[in-house]
Amino acid sequence: MVLKQKGYLGNVNLKEAGINIQFTEEQVKEYMKCANDPVYFIEKYIKVVSLDVGLVPFKMYDFQEDMIHAVHNNRFVIAKLPRQSGKSTTMVAYLLHYILFNQNMNVAILANKQSVSKDILSRLQLTYEYLPLWLQQGIVEWNKASIKLENGSRIIAASTSSSAIRGGSYNCLLLDEFAHVPTGIAEEFFNSVYPTISAGKETKVIMISTPNGLNMFYYYWKGATKKLGEDGKNDYLPIEVHWNQVPQYPGGPLRDERWKEDTIANTNEQQFQQEFECDFVGSQNTLISSAKLRTLNWSTPKTKDADGLWIYEEPKEDRDYFITVDTSRGQGKDYSAFVVIDATDMPYKIVARYRNNTISPMVYPTVIRAVATKYNTAGVLVEINDIGGQVADILHQDLEYENVMMTTYKGRAGQVMNGGFGGGRSSSQLGVRTTMPVKKLGCSILKSLIEEDKLVVEDVDIVNELITFVAKKNSFAADDGHTDDLVMSLVLFAWMTRQEYFKSLTDADIRTQIYEEKIRDIEDELMPFGFITDNPDEGEWDGEDRWFNY
Repeated sequence: MVLKQKGYLGNVNLKEAGINIQFTEEQVKEYMKCANDPVYFIEKYIKVVSLDVGLVPFKMYDFQEDMIHAVHNNRFVIAKLPRQSGKSTTMVAYLLHYILFNQNMNVAILANKQSVSKDILSRLQLTYEYLPLWLQQGIVEWNKASIKLENGSRIIAASTSSSAIRGGSYNCLLLDEFAHVPTGIAEEFFNSVYPTISAGKETKVIMISTPNGLNMFYYYWKGATKKLGEDGKNDYLPIEVHWNQVPQYPGGPLRDERWKEDTIANTNEQQFQQEFECDFVGSQNTLISSAKLRTLNWSTPKTKDADGLWIYEEPKEDRDYFITVDTSRGQGKDYSAFVVIDATDMPYKIVARYRNNTISPMVYPTVIRAVATKYNTAGVLVEINDIGGQVADILHQDLEYENVMMTTYKGRAGQVMNGGFGGGRSSSQLGVRTTMPVKKLGCSILKSLIEEDKLVVEDVDIVNELITFVAKKNSFAADDGHTDDLVMSLVLFAWMTRQEYFKSLTDADIRTQIYEEKIRDIEDELMPFGFITDNPDEGEWDGEDRWFNY
């Protein structure tokens, strides 16, 4: 029995604070049953809006029930689900149970945009209005960005940022579509907020998303799916849902392969792989094979500064370091970037990198010089397209850094790297111009370096750029909406490794080593069977890049 009330702010579907309820014996039993079993509560009392029918009871699929049990019984849960699988609705239902049947709980719903988190909160509010009044807690605060209940529990909606909930104390965080939060923001958020979460004994973090490349969400997913005892294993319980586990979809049964074919025809295979197959690397047109990209991991830099310099390994004596430089105009779009690579022996290793999209081309050479000097006066190769030539000139002439690599045009051979000698100083140029032949060769060698484990890539931004470095016309470039400045620095380094001058400095020939190792692998696989051929015109490999026929 409920005492007569006008409802919160005149809404008769919402219970006002301070209203006393006389429970019946049956309601007491039902209340206790709901408190102890969130699945029972959700299926009996939660209503959601169906696009086709309107307001309907929420009948959960099997995987949604499994998600509820997992979140209820674990502190940290990470879930990878396809689009339109009801993941946000499922979490809304659980959070409603969480704040109703627990006192003084602070919950934050965070998404890549505040409008998205507010939309999730609005769904929770709609669901709340259709609960029986005897199950409701009295409303103390009710608006688009937050609600507060009479039992002291509260929910806010905000964007995922380092400042969104700074200074607050939260018992539960829902990170919706976390894969779509930019890596830098996601990292700042965890550095700022996570310590307050991990300090509690019962606090929860629920991270759910559709994959969106190898970003911070992938980092946590990979850690969650590692076996116990492996480095990088974290405390998250992983939940994975495939598209054919969802019984219904607006276009028809997901189990129907025709639906899959139609969806791919209406979008593209890459989009389907990512959004429905939940593949972290959906592209089939990347320079580096998808199989290899999936194995790439990244490590935490030893030091990071606000300007974008990340150091993974401090310089060591008697090591040969090289820096390859890509330059932008510093207008907040493309990045000025460089990588520092230890090329003393193989596998080559990225020991530091720099990326900044606001630094002036006039200041950029000073940063390069400081880092290059620190790393044993590293050899510096600057890409001189556009304003890169200005950077090379300032570095060499104004800052008097002597170890700037030079190139010379040698007819059909194109640009050849040298030390400023052989052919006269006047015929040489500081840096290298990224022509089509240079880029084509660099991309080819970079592919071999990474796929043959001759170059260690453990930087999160480089990995993300590699994921979106795709075939375009007759070359490779960043996919629309992405950047490739760090990758292009690696392309220049890869091109450098084929230059005779580089081989003379490092006493290394990467092509020969890769070729010889492949030959050994083939021989090991085929031994002791061998070859017999009846074709005298098969030809012979000349040890370079051509076949010759007899």
